[in-house]
Amino acid sequence: MESRFPHPYFSSHPQWRWFILITVLIGASMSALDVSIVNVALPTLQGDFKVNMAVIEWVAMAYMLTLTIFLPLFGRLADIFGRTKMYNTGFVVFTIGSALCGLASSAGFLVGARILQAVGAGLLQANSVAIITAAFPANERGRAIGIQGAVQAIAMSIGPFVGGILISAVSWRAIFYVNVPIGIIGTFAALYCLPGTEHSGKAREKIDYLGTAFFATGLAFLVLAVNEGEAIGWTAPIILTYFALAIVLLGAFLVTELRVVHPMIDLTLFKRYAFWAGNLTGLLSYYVLFAVLFLMPFYLEQVAGYNPVLTGSILTPIPLAMAIVAPFAGHISDKYGSRLMTMWGMVVCAFATLLLIFTGRAPNMLVLIVELVILGIGMGLFTPPNNSAIMGSVPRERLGVAGGILNMMRALGLIFGVDISGVIFSSLEHSYILQHGHHITVFKDLPVTLREEAFLHGFAPVMVTLLVINIIAGLLSAAKKDLPHNGPIEHAEPIDLM
Repeated sequence: MESRFPHPYFSSHPQWRWFILITVLIGASMSALDVSIVNVALPTLQGDFKVNMAVIEWVAMAYMLTLTIFLPLFGRLADIFGRTKMYNTGFVVFTIGSALCGLASSAGFLVGARILQAVGAGLLQANSVAIITAAFPANERGRAIGIQGAVQAIAMSIGPFVGGILISAVSWRAIFYVNVPIGIIGTFAALYCLPGTEHSGKAREKIDYLGTAFFATGLAFLVLAVNEGEAIGWTAPIILTYFALAIVLLGAFLVTELRVVHPMIDLTLFKRYAFWAGNLTGLLSYYVLFAVLFLMPFYLEQVAGYNPVLTGSILTPIPLAMAIVAPFAGHISDKYGSRLMTMWGMVVCAFATLLLIFTGRAPNMLVLIVELVILGIGMGLFTPPNNSAIMGSVPRERLGVAGGILNMMRALGLIFGVDISGVIFSSLEHSYILQHGHHITVFKDLPVTLREEAFLHGFAPVMVTLLVINIIAGLLSAAKKDLPHNGPIEHAEPIDLM
């Protein structure tokens, strides 16, 4: 198989890199779509399997948790065994996992199939940016990454809409079966279009199983603690145990990585300012984005009084603005560097969150849509140049693990943005209600005026925290220097890019 692929037509074509990008877009859109498409099916799944919500939530949680904790490992495997090989494997595993999800006869079986599906999605996501970075010259890389970001944004935004149609027209199983033909097409596209595996001797490197185990379990406990803390109680013994285990295991991971010859994550990458600052600002940017996407539906329905259809329509411009702006932002950063684009992207996001602070009980719909569009524009300006700068700051032989870390940071931003902002909001909202002499029973039974005031009492401070986060990310981006070379670093010695 290695000798036959890629097909001579594609590999000899002068625009071969664009065939590579199209193939990567199939996997990127398929894995991104599955992050959001399942959520709309959870109530239906609960009714069909006759289980409580705590069980059915793991259909979504198992996928997100598996995807998050294993992304760096999947990138590392690609650096050792070849990015194309791992990407092709990702298509196959994701397709099989999707078919098994559609065949699930119980909630437990479905959760297990979702874990397998997430493994395939992780292999795709961890290697997509690395394959694009290796295929495109530096003067085109930002645009290509921008196109990928645009496609992922569109896929995630249409997930609930597509899921709702499939569930209504067919059944919940259709949201998984739809991946099977796409996965088959993607598998053949990958075999025919992607470059052959590079044989550079890296296959002799050993896999750091101990470090991998410490990292995956430590990160899993951290995510579980943050995700379950509000529901169970932050001082509950189980949550404190999760945090303690996370600290111990992640500490053991750092000690292990400093001692082994072939670590899972090359910690010297974090000596490069462009790498660590880019990943940190990427996490912060997605923290802001998903905090807004999490809180706005509650605001639009509970305070503004909009129905779910109108709420979804008002939120859709955020990913659409990202999708429109991202390719242009990537293209501009190819010409003028990523520093100014990432900084201004965060400035625009900060302006959007500043405007949202003053959102009142009776919003002007047009003004609100403009504010959300501004947020989408800021994210579109920031993300492709930032991703391009991260990938351009690492040695070519570390592109896989760098791509895995990049995507892991995005996933952590999503999780922390929803959970931490939710904690801040709920605490302030409940405090306001108690201060006005009401015990918290059923929120909708409270007087309308008190309910709205309590919501805004929690909402505005959260927007202030998001404004501060945007400012911090903007300052970190402004301190970067644009890379003085035309592609990924060709050697493994750390370079001070500050």
